[in-house]
Amino acid sequence: MAKAIEEYVRSIPDFPEEGIIFRDITSVLQDADGLHLAIDEMQKKLEGLDFDIIAGAESRGFIFGSALAYNLKKPLVLIRKKGKLPCETIEESYDLEYGQATVEIHTDAVKPGQKVVIIDDLIATGGTVEAACKLVERLGGEVVKLVFLMELEGLKGREKLAKYDVESVIRYPGK
Repeated sequence: MAKAIEEYVRSIPDFPEEGIIFRDITSVLQDADGLHLAIDEMQKKLEGLDFDIIAGAESRGFIFGSALAYNLKKPLVLIRKKGKLPCETIEESYDLEYGQATVEIHTDAVKPGQKVVIIDDLIATGGTVEAACKLVERLGGEVVKLVFLMELEGLKGREKLAKYDVESVIRYPGK
């Protein structure tokens, strides 16, 4: 009998601090069957959807986004941390638990009217992907779906992204 995708995720208690259960995707990536299942389950969330581009959020969104873009014969756009893209960019800053972060996208990555799916491994507070959505929209693109491998429901990222179509393969009730 085949394993469920949840069985490939390693849960590490009290990391990075006491009371937190860290959901580790490296155990998914290190198992050929787990990686294949993760890609397949994420791809199912895109069935029947009309879209032009897959955008991956740095860095684990690149892993899943590239496999999905390859399978679906779609271009892959990178949403990167500030200072990592070589051509002209626009940027969007967002709040972290302790401070701020900034993500960027090339100004020629999305053309007005293009339909974009944003991929990442995890939705927690939703800050990174909300910033990614704003970048796509500033370039004239339409965010048609957000797909995550895992969701930490207790951090309420889905609420922050309520105006978008959000899908997660695995949903954990806590933080």
